[in-house]
Amino acid sequence: MGDRKKLRQEADEKMLKDLVLKNRSYRGFDESVRISRETLEVFVDCARLCPSSVNKQPLKYFLAWEPEEVEKVQGLTKWARALPDMVLPHPGKRPTGFVVICQDKGIDENLSRYQKDVGIVAQTMLLAAVEQGLGGCMIGNFQAGEVMEVLGLPEEIRPLLIVAFGKPAEEIHLVDVPEDGNTNYYRDENDVHYVPKRTLADELLN
Repeated sequence: MGDRKKLRQEADEKMLKDLVLKNRSYRGFDESVRISRETLEVFVDCARLCPSSVNKQPLKYFLAWEPEEVEKVQGLTKWARALPDMVLPHPGKRPTGFVVICQDKGIDENLSRYQKDVGIVAQTMLLAAVEQGLGGCMIGNFQAGEVMEVLGLPEEIRPLLIVAFGKPAEEIHLVDVPEDGNTNYYRDENDVHYVPKRTLADELLN
């Protein structure tokens, strides 16, 4: 009985690690695969169950799934800052859904207190997407005021992070950080994306 329990635990751990490994920052998607409102609601339903600082739960979510709304949000974002000479996503490979994570300042005006909450819910939604064979990318490069204006958000709703979703349509490889310590991601001549990662030994302090 003990061996069976151990095997089940190892299988569960492998499942989680597999999801984490597949959960890359995708910047190329199959536009023929549309994301529905129902799918985005499933992601937010997972997010709302996450821990929140002092259980205040001030985060709110704007969903974009209709093509015109998706185009609006896409136009507000800037992608892949480490690749300044490349425009990503490439034409025809844009995401087909977005969730804009916002904070309701009517619940709490302290925007810095809940930054960890934002990371937790974003990662949870992305793992939920991977579980469905989808993927996405967190985007922090946008102007909050512009997002509020274009999306018609009220003054008390402050955008904090934008998460793109779609069916991934690009190849991403994790590689070791080179000897010079450069952690910038890069692409080769075939548009394959490489992401340097530090080793476990490099990350441990003891």
